[in-house]
Amino acid sequence: MNVFFTILLNVILPVFLLIAMGAFLHRKFIFDMGTLSKLNSYLLMPAIGFANVYQSKMGGSTLLLVVSFLIVQNISLMIVSSFLSKMFKFENGLSSAFKNSVVLSNSGNFGLPVSQLVFQGNPIGLSIQIVVMIFQNLLTYTYGLFNTVSVHKKGIQALKVFLRNPVFYAFLLGMFFQITSIKIPEYFWIPIENISNAFLAIALITLGAQSAFIKINRLSTPLILSLLGRLIVSPTIAFIVILLFNIEGTIAQALFIASSFPTSRNSSLFALEYNNHPEFAAQAVLVSTLCSMFTVTIVVYLSEILF
Repeated sequence: MNVFFTILLNVILPVFLLIAMGAFLHRKFIFDMGTLSKLNSYLLMPAIGFANVYQSKMGGSTLLLVVSFLIVQNISLMIVSSFLSKMFKFENGLSSAFKNSVVLSNSGNFGLPVSQLVFQGNPIGLSIQIVVMIFQNLLTYTYGLFNTVSVHKKGIQALKVFLRNPVFYAFLLGMFFQITSIKIPEYFWIPIENISNAFLAIALITLGAQSAFIKINRLSTPLILSLLGRLIVSPTIAFIVILLFNIEGTIAQALFIASSFPTSRNSSLFALEYNNHPEFAAQAVLVSTLCSMFTVTIVVYLSEILF
């Protein structure tokens, strides 16, 4: 019970306060959503993507095991979400937003605080969550972005749009600096760090603005399937893969918990940027985050029993 209320007060409440601020300000002043979208996509996302990769310290057999798990788990989620999309005959734009809402998780501003809470005094657990976050960032700006732009552009045209996105190059540049151990001068690093630090607040305020006039009169079929896929199917697949890989202890706990986090806000930002059912995407982020108050707490509890 203490864990539940700590997550509620220290993770969920701050997130929803920023979302509420965005909704209130947009209702009062009517933001230019195109400008907010461009600010997130072309400045804040590249900065935080570069900073995360540049600062990461990964290596060893544990990293290989964690990455292997993440590849299998996320490919499974891609297959499941694609199958559901075809089975329910979602049109292309909705299909794109739906698949991103299932595959992409909020492993950063939600996942890291939860892991810090659960794995206090156990640095392995938090280190694994950092690897998960980096993997999710890479997945977001490869699968998630290409899945988004391919709605309006096909084949080589979709690839061209993808390659024009600065986030892709920010990741490559961050990987280059990290692998080569080249130190960035302070006068360059300070503005990069300041911009990346602004991402969380601006992204959640943007999400709040997107959601300002949303009315959820009923849970639509795509939204219900998205919630089930992200909050129930994802940890179920993770549990099966953990057993298949014979993963135990803290590593198993950290991976199981990481699989249960709600839909990434980036899926909503992509939907807004490329006009792929942004209202549905914002609903998926909001409702999954709200429901995760209960589902993540249950998964944390189960991880202690099962592993």
